[in-house]
Amino acid sequence: MKTVKKHTILFFVVISLTVTGLSSCLDDLNTIPLDPEELVSEVVFGSEIGPYQELLAKIYAGMAISGNSGGDGDPDVAGVDGGSQASFLRGLWNLQQLPTDEALCAWNDVGIPDLNYITWTSSNVFIKGFYYRLYYQINLANALLRETSEDKLSSRGVSQADQDRIQAFRAEARFHRALAYYYLLDMFRNVPFVNEDSPVGSTLPPQIMAADLFDYIEKELTECEADMLDPFVGYDTSSYGRAHKAANWSLLSRLYLNAEIYTGMKKYSESITYSKKVLAENYQLDQVYANVFKADNHKSVEMIFPIRYEGEDTQTWGGMTFLLSSTEPSDMQEEVNAVGAWQGNRALKSIVATFEREYRYEEDSRFSMVRTDKTESYEITDPSLFTNNGIPVVKYYNRNSDGTLPPSNIAFTDFPLFRLGEIYLNYAEAVLRGGTGGDAATALELVNNLRKRAYSDDAAATITAGELTLDYILDERGREFFYEAQRRTDLVRFGKLTGSSYLWPWKGNVAEGKSVAEHFNVFPIPADDIGANENLTQNTGY
Repeated sequence: MKTVKKHTILFFVVISLTVTGLSSCLDDLNTIPLDPEELVSEVVFGSEIGPYQELLAKIYAGMAISGNSGGDGDPDVAGVDGGSQASFLRGLWNLQQLPTDEALCAWNDVGIPDLNYITWTSSNVFIKGFYYRLYYQINLANALLRETSEDKLSSRGVSQADQDRIQAFRAEARFHRALAYYYLLDMFRNVPFVNEDSPVGSTLPPQIMAADLFDYIEKELTECEADMLDPFVGYDTSSYGRAHKAANWSLLSRLYLNAEIYTGMKKYSESITYSKKVLAENYQLDQVYANVFKADNHKSVEMIFPIRYEGEDTQTWGGMTFLLSSTEPSDMQEEVNAVGAWQGNRALKSIVATFEREYRYEEDSRFSMVRTDKTESYEITDPSLFTNNGIPVVKYYNRNSDGTLPPSNIAFTDFPLFRLGEIYLNYAEAVLRGGTGGDAATALELVNNLRKRAYSDDAAATITAGELTLDYILDERGREFFYEAQRRTDLVRFGKLTGSSYLWPWKGNVAEGKSVAEHFNVFPIPADDIGANENLTQNTGY
């Protein structure tokens, strides 16, 4: 697979940006160091482009690893476990998968059962860890933007050529900040707001309402688009893994698709507009679905924006190692080429039901990853049992698409945060929900193209216009994106996460499932941030 140098992490970032609570997030690059030998911004940043580039690298590193010493050591987010709770990907996966019909975790770590059962409170440490990880990413972006204003760069003697390059860095930082705020909007709605113009020091950040945060994210993405890298398909050694225009459009497509949930305003036409911008590029569906999730998926013509993993350079228990090792049966460790086979996460029988609603579902290549052959019972009778209880899902492999191995069993598999398959289904759903600028014939063609990739027989793959309904789209999203950290958002958008219209095993901490209260459609702001910031009002129900 691709190789890169380990991300350089500047010491002043380590000192000044460790998060213990959001009120302390504002004490960033202007903080006076405790040791006179430690670096401050006036010393670190000068006329050379290197430090600016390294700070941008730290933003990307924060998506993959948890700590400043590499891996999970010296975690960015204080007060939580570096491997299990401070990780972006592990936090995203836990919060997006465990409360749904797709996954259940057998580990009894404090906070995990409450995610399984949708019974969490504002003291849940996994919710807290992801919330602060998002603000850590926002604060890194704010720091880069604050240090790269035109006035500062000119006063430091940065050449015009380097200023032009740094302009692209600024656009990427704005994208990353918008992405973090998107997840805060999606999961928490009304949250604290900080940007590069916020006062530095002890000033408590104000709370921004969901509709205003939506407008801010939209504005940031549309404004920074022009300065972002042009889209590219496949592996480019200089740019692969960096946010570019197509990543921007993909996030806008997703943002607009969910706008009615976030703000009450329908933005399906806008979702179609940005889906079409991605579709106009040269992305293609990989011919083999499984190859999107292999160790050489950097070659994928479907990948739009990944979280990159580079073996030992990005070793962590919180990223792809977690997804590889926590889901596979013990007898598949060598085949998957992972460092362990923990079997903590397994699928509920409801994931099988999502496939069973399909004609000839056993022929769906995606279903082959739901390893019903590796369990004695689809039923999870005891959520704390690790084996022969529930269904293993083996979607991710640390093995190349041709069967060869990468340099080690430390994860080289990139996580597909945005890929073309999502854009296909975003377009189709937005058309079905009444968006303009698209058409039903194209929507049907895109869905059938996904299905033809999954089935070897076109007759089994092809659906008719009459079969393409919103309920069908929800099921197809389940079949296409299971275990890709999207399910909770989809269920909320379709009105299925809470209430009693859709039940699955262990929803509400009952074996057969039961209704849960509507306020669980959003997570609570962590209790310690509510206690520390008088400007914040907790989400209803918590």
